[in-house]
Amino acid sequence: MRSVDIVQITDLHLGKSPDFNLAGINPLDSFNAVLDAVDSAGRGDDMLLLSGDLSGDSSEQAYIYLNDILQRRSKSAIWLPGNHDNLDLMQAGLVNYPRSSVVDVGTWTILAVDSSQSGTPAGFISDTELSFLDARLSQLQGRSVMLAMHHCPIELGSRWLDSQKVANANELHALLSKYSNIRAVVTGHVHQQYDGLWNQLPLYTTPSSCVQFEPRSNDFCISQLPPGYRWFSLGPKGGLVTGVEFIDDFTQVPDTQIAGY
Repeated sequence: MRSVDIVQITDLHLGKSPDFNLAGINPLDSFNAVLDAVDSAGRGDDMLLLSGDLSGDSSEQAYIYLNDILQRRSKSAIWLPGNHDNLDLMQAGLVNYPRSSVVDVGTWTILAVDSSQSGTPAGFISDTELSFLDARLSQLQGRSVMLAMHHCPIELGSRWLDSQKVANANELHALLSKYSNIRAVVTGHVHQQYDGLWNQLPLYTTPSSCVQFEPRSNDFCISQLPPGYRWFSLGPKGGLVTGVEFIDDFTQVPDTQIAGY
């Protein structure tokens, strides 16, 4: 049995018009550039994992653009909401990609969890989501599991961004620790790469397909790094290989002087 090829693309921040701009970058252009790079590298043949903030302005048109791009490129995709998203509009716009919280690929299962909450950029896992996770994980013994959500559960050393991590991360970790088959926890939101451990759980965060945040900054700060993505090769026996790629031929330059968005 072969490995499964997954590409995570996160924090697209698409807008309601093709000329929507975020910190000097056109998110539609940067997303298409990332997809071009993914295709050129021969990655993501099995699935794209779109891990939240697919829209930057919570507009249905952004999701319609996304739906059309994915359809035109014949992509398989699983998605989940972020703090800039509107779940109802996501489901209305992504008509060819109905929401699914459980996707089986090879010997792996991807569980897509909603960590967003209305009115705040901070993360939180609701009792409903926790119950869903517990019920599903109890049925998945013998399968390797990747848990995907938008918000990061740990602090990364950026004061402003760390305040937005999953507020009840300890409760989530206690639940996950009951199960031995979780091979990866994968998030977006932080617009930067992290490869490490959340206690004993492997944790991976991924750069945005739009703009990046400066690591270890006390206040909001945009980095000069270009758009990026993360790839995963998921082995049939639970092994995992992953890496991050940045787009080296994207000519738009981020505005590092803005104080927020």
